Amino acid sequence: MVNAFPITEEVRHLILIVGSGFLSFVIAFLAANPFINFLRKHKLGKNIREIASDGKSAPLFHALHNKKAGTPTMGGILIWGSALITILLSRVFSYIGWFDHSLINRKETYLAIFTLISVALLGMVDDLFNIKGWGRSKGLNIKPKFFWLVMFALAGALWFHFKLGYDQIHIPGVGDFMIGAWYIPLFMFIIAGSANAVNITDGLDGLSGGLIVIAFGAYAGIAYAHGLFILAAFCAVIAGSSLAFLWFNIAPARFYMGDTGSISLGATLGVIAMLTNTVLILPFIAFIFVIETLSVIIQLTSKKIRGKKVFHIAPIHHHFEHIGWPETQVVMRFWITGALVASLGLVLALIGMGEI
Repeated sequence: MVNAFPITEEVRHLILIVGSGFLSFVIAFLAANPFINFLRKHKLGKNIREIASDGKSAPLFHALHNKKAGTPTMGGILIWGSALITILLSRVFSYIGWFDHSLINRKETYLAIFTLISVALLGMVDDLFNIKGWGRSKGLNIKPKFFWLVMFALAGALWFHFKLGYDQIHIPGVGDFMIGAWYIPLFMFIIAGSANAVNITDGLDGLSGGLIVIAFGAYAGIAYAHGLFILAAFCAVIAGSSLAFLWFNIAPARFYMGDTGSISLGATLGVIAMLTNTVLILPFIAFIFVIETLSVIIQLTSKKIRGKKVFHIAPIHHHFEHIGWPETQVVMRFWITGALVASLGLVLALIGMGEI
């Protein structure tokens, strides 16, 4: 009897991608309650910052979010921890024939996995400083935190350029342009910028979690279109574990992502943009992250030059919150906007694809 539904190579790839994402979701979802209880038992709760990014007091922010003090943080461990478990299981499943491929792949996922782990550890240190109330801003000072983030970005940039030979960017619908050694500072800017952008956005219940799901979901599609099936599965894994995290992070949040989640996922998103040669598409996929970062830059610049604020409070999600939008309304509207612009970015990436 002829099989009416032959399993083609394309079907196998889709099974790998969807199956990996679903497995990561299940692992994170089942681990969430025990992990939250662990955080509560050991009093790993968030301290609300009283110092703004310009070094001055932040009374408006403190007034808006003081009620959230003590809520468990470091929930990003659930996201990247579940992702790593899924990746390790994929290696086991590939040996016994359940998966066609392991998600540990030198060409496609080594750098993404390394970035996820290394930057997550940096974020974990910052979270511990916050929990203990260490530092003037109840966390790592900006300078050492940024220094180590730049060092990680530099290591990745040198590896990409000298080891892998990356030296060009793609303009959708136009072509590839050689930029030579300028690739190194560009890579560093993208990684450090992406990490900080997600970190800045992580300020309302469910906001960054939902946007992370959208962004990695979009990049799963882009990686698949480029033939990077294992990288696409990796993106699906991050999206799956982030979706499970989001289940418990929507208002009222039972725990927060913390820096161990936000900066590691942001940096990893930047690495994936570089791996897929879609750096000019990243602002579309990560549109809300970009807007949030620009709002902080505009606010700080205006205060320094004009002595006046543009927004009631930055980043911009707090501005809308301060003028009366309920927190859930801000989050939902930012999700909708982020999804719409990310969809546009996905279309632009697919119709203007370049070589990797």
